[in-house]
Amino acid sequence: MFSLTAQLAPFRRLLTPRRSALALALALPASLLCTLCAAPAQAALISTDACNEAALSQPFLAWGDANSYELVPGGDFAGSLEGWTLSGGAQRVAGGEPYDVDGSVGSYALELPAGGSAQSPYTCVDAAYPTFRFFARNESLLSTIAVEVVYKTLLGPVALPLGAVALSSQWEPTLPMLTGSVVTGVLSGGTAEVALRFTALTGSSRIDDVFVDPRMH
Repeated sequence: MFSLTAQLAPFRRLLTPRRSALALALALPASLLCTLCAAPAQAALISTDACNEAALSQPFLAWGDANSYELVPGGDFAGSLEGWTLSGGAQRVAGGEPYDVDGSVGSYALELPAGGSAQSPYTCVDAAYPTFRFFARNESLLSTIAVEVVYKTLLGPVALPLGAVALSSQWEPTLPMLTGSVVTGVLSGGTAEVALRFTALTGSSRIDDVFVDPRMH
């Protein structure tokens, strides 16, 4: 039987009262993270339900992904961008992905010029296997987007780079990407608040319909 208490016992002796929960999270070895990821669904600190009441759909079913996702707040860029943080010339523009995955053909997208960045509002995900996907295309040759997940912690936002997404000239869904929320989720009762940050590295790019899978399967 998986016991988080037993796994964490050796680390408690290393912590002084002034050290934060984040320090503990950063001290966890990779083997423990793998153990947490493989923990059975009934493990006490791992939630298996959606964190909030957002509507779920299967926007990537046509691409062989039957998982249920929720649209990140403002993630279709058709309405208010309240909660989004834009910098470096990032802006909403006309023309989005053409696949009707959210019930309407995309009228708008988010344009990221080289060096431009956008961060989504925070949303709740479970601690085990939450993933996210979005649609993207390049506006110049060899465009790429760096993707980060930003955790909301007691010490403030903590960003973790996930890598770069290479784009094509046509709208395409990205591959599923893990939010990696297992550590912060376990430390906060099984769920975590995460935001997604997108930064154009080489050339201008566009993104649309940002979805997150909020729960373990």
